[in-house]
Formats: sequence, C-alpha cells, structure tokens
Amino acid sequence: MSSEVTGRLAAVRERVARAARVVGRDPDDVRILLAVKTQTGDVVREAVLDGARLLGHNRAQELVAMAPELADVPHEMHFIGRLQSNKATKVVPLVSCVQSVDGLALAQRLDRLAGEAGRVLDVFVQVNTSGEASKAGSAPEGALELAVGVGLLPHLRLRGLMTIGANSADVDVVRASYERLARLRDDVVASGAPGTGDARELSMGMSRDLEVAVAAGATMVRVGTAAFGSRPA
Repeated sequence: MSSEVTGRLAAVRERVARAARVVGRDPDDVRILLAVKTQTGDVVREAVLDGARLLGHNRAQELVAMAPELADVPHEMHFIGRLQSNKATKVVPLVSCVQSVDGLALAQRLDRLAGEAGRVLDVFVQVNTSGEASKAGSAPEGALELAVGVGLLPHLRLRGLMTIGANSADVDVVRASYERLARLRDDVVASGAPGTGDARELSMGMSRDLEVAVAAGATMVRVGTAAFGSRPA
C-alpha cells in the first residue's frame, strides 16, 4: 500500500469529519466519492483496499478500461461526468449510479437500458446552480420538473441532486451555489410526486471546497486531487 495514497485519504477523511462536526453533523452522514479521472488501475486499487469503496468516473472510455482491473475488489462505481446518449450503452452495465442526468431524454435512455438489463439504476439529477456556461446540468428553474419526470421512470431510482460548485474565489458565491441545491432538493422531496420522496442526497463539493459543501448539507463529496495529488496536464 502506498503511504502517499494512505496518508492523503486519511487527511481527506479528517477534513470531512471536521467539517461535519463544526456544523453539528454526524461525519458518518457524509460519504466520500473518489473521482478517479486519469488515475491508473493500480492506484485506484490501492485506494479501494484502504477502504475507499465509493468511486466515480468522468469518462466512459476510462470506466470501460479500468473495470476489469477492479473486478475482484468490492466497490461501488458511479458515473459523474457528462454522459452522451450514445455512450450510455457502455456505461450502464458498469455502474450502480449515474449522477449526471441533466435532461429527460438522457433519463429515458437510461431507463430503457436498465429495463432491458432487468435492473433498477440509481440516478441523480445534475443542476447548474452557478449558472456558468461551462457547466452541464439542468437550469435550476427546470430542476423540479426534471426530477418529477425522472421519478416516473420505472427502472430508475432518484437518489437526489448533484451540482458542481461555482468556480469562484469568493466563498460566499460558492456557498450560495450549494445552498441553492439544498433548497431545490427540499422542493423535490416536498413535491409529493411519485418517485421523489427518497431523493434526499446532495452530491456536491470537491477537493477545494468540500468544507463549504458539507456545511450546506452535502451527503456526498467528490474528491480527486486531495486524494491522489495533482493530475497530469
């Protein structure tokens, strides 16, 4: 086991625990998802053996390439990147959850694929709470309608909402983007629409701002560089 990976993971866990305690939350209520983009199978395997069982891929081709290398170690794999409909066929068999559902057409595609496989696929609705053009996700104004539509699909289970925080050095701006997602989640759960009652999770926060996200109610933070170090250019 690489002492470097082990040490970084320990530091990430302590950051999350400290952030939760500061706002009176139970640290066990916040899961750490390792974003494994550009990492080798050997490095990711080390992390899994160190107890980091929740993983996320941004790219379909990397997911497909790494899957055989992790087949013999227990883990939970999510897809967290922008997903083109034509890549969904490769992604769905390899993941338990797609966190980047940003439109009803993609949700319907995932529902069909899951149905054909005789399974139920967990999903998050991705929302662009910062309004930045570079980010994917439903507009906040359409998030409730999208969530309600996803909740009606028989082979999908809506777990909650996901966002990428505002790309800003102003902590207040970042915090606002996370607090907006929390309010939208509350609206979804309170809607009473079929399939939305258990959509309580908030996947938000990354290496640079996970403390802000935890304070705003994150139940899952997606961490890459804090666990693995800086990615190659």
